[in-house]
Amino acid sequence: MRLLVLGGTEFVGRAVAEAALGRGWEVTVLHRGRHAPPPGVRALHGDRTAPDGLAALARGTWDAVVDTWSAAPRAVRDAARLLRDRAGRYVYVSSCSVYAWAPPAGYAEDAPLVEGASADAGRRDYARDKRGAELAVLDAFGADRSVLVRAGLILGPYENVGRLPWWLDRVARGGPVLAPGPRELPLQYVDVRDLADWTLGAVERELSGPYNLASPPGHATMGGLLDACAGATGGAAELRWTAPETVLAAGIEPWGQLPVWTPPGSDLHDALQSADVSRALATGLTCRSVGDTVTDTWAWLRGIGGTAPRRPDRPPVGLDAETEAKVLAADGPGGGVSGTTP
Repeated sequence: MRLLVLGGTEFVGRAVAEAALGRGWEVTVLHRGRHAPPPGVRALHGDRTAPDGLAALARGTWDAVVDTWSAAPRAVRDAARLLRDRAGRYVYVSSCSVYAWAPPAGYAEDAPLVEGASADAGRRDYARDKRGAELAVLDAFGADRSVLVRAGLILGPYENVGRLPWWLDRVARGGPVLAPGPRELPLQYVDVRDLADWTLGAVERELSGPYNLASPPGHATMGGLLDACAGATGGAAELRWTAPETVLAAGIEPWGQLPVWTPPGSDLHDALQSADVSRALATGLTCRSVGDTVTDTWAWLRGIGGTAPRRPDRPPVGLDAETEAKVLAADGPGGGVSGTTP
């Protein structure tokens, strides 16, 4: 297989490129030169936001294109139009954010989509940018040659958003850790390597259409995630499980200040942790354990010196030490859910 990855040097794009190389595919990446591409790829340079930024793609044919763009949809429009007669399939890594807010628990690919998106638009907001890019792909490649990967929360090595790296760093520092409860809170996410493997399988199988891509709801729990962080880092962290009501009353922002966590029973939890992924599972998605994801991410972090890369277009995540200490002091030494976990 001949694969073109638009990007291919960070997080999802890099995982896809490495997985394709592992399958013996011929891989080309188009990138801006800010990060080194994976060894073994054919590297082309271009900036999709600049005039003639796709000039390096003027020639060449590929069996498939994988695109992870998350800004102005017109960049995807231009790439898809340029490649529609020279690529067999266009895989766009989209997001479950394209569904109209707030999607009900168990929403599938036929749920209502966000309104106001356009393939010709400049940058607006994340949901409409992703949906506009989907429309651009559908316009150029048609429904039969397009794959829309509507990913949920993505974790794993190379993460450049900061969610799992923040928890690993915090737990590694040790001491009392504000652990937002309940421990059994079900989580839904996808390891970036599982996403990459499914994506390449979709190309091989000539799949088309939209797919919610994440683990089954409850594949892991908040307790399982933080226990795995404690085990991987070997730190002396004391997980103080704290009731959701206590966390929210302190003005702490779910998902942002406490990454991954969403209050049970909330619209946020239903939207981010309860998508119906049966279509992806039926077409080959397999999900590794939370322990494997956490351990491998910690190994990667240590291998790059302990500081995760950060996307400049995403806000910082994580809770400051002062706020954490205040909540823990007010809640008392046993927490408000199920005590502590050494």
